[in-house]
Amino acid sequence: MLTSYRTIKQSGQHEFTINKSRFITHITRAADEVTAHSFIEGIKKEHWNAAHNCSAYVIGEQDHIQKANDDGEPNGTAGVPMLEVLKKRELKDTVVVVTRYFGGIKLGAGGLIRAYGSSVSEALNHVGIVRRTLMQELVVTADYTLLGKLEYEARNSSYILDTVDYEEQVKLHLYAPVEEQEACREWLINISSGQAGIEAGRQAFVETDELS
Repeated sequence: MLTSYRTIKQSGQHEFTINKSRFITHITRAADEVTAHSFIEGIKKEHWNAAHNCSAYVIGEQDHIQKANDDGEPNGTAGVPMLEVLKKRELKDTVVVVTRYFGGIKLGAGGLIRAYGSSVSEALNHVGIVRRTLMQELVVTADYTLLGKLEYEARNSSYILDTVDYEEQVKLHLYAPVEEQEACREWLINISSGQAGIEAGRQAFVETDELS
């Protein structure tokens, strides 16, 4: 099972104009082809009067599902460059549709490749990219005399301090990558001098922002 991968931060769209043609990029997450096809068909229905609704997606842990569609543009000038941008950014489970409203000026093959590739790149910069990492929650229970030190150390570590519960004893909820959970447990024992209780909580994918 893949424990860390990149994908888009959120669904969204971005538009820009090249030589009077409008290029509207729509992007979302898709964990399977059914979701991807549904998204693509929805955009096609919404923009039924557009000249083209070109699409591309990458799905699966090993990117084993990859599709590109030029939707009437010259072969290889739209879907493929869109797909290449997704692959270059190392994104998974992502589907994109670029809607083109023709402005009357032909761009040529090279111009189309640049336009569709740039459309996707600009949209990715707009919606943002995250790394999803499978993490183990560790619930740290301690006396309030340890709260200051534990919170300070946690916030200045590579681990993620999620929430703090102020009960009879304080409880800190930390997340560590699954492969680092034992190291995190030892670190917590060390900084608390063995005075904190540590219990495993749930496993979940946690998202952190990455540079586009």
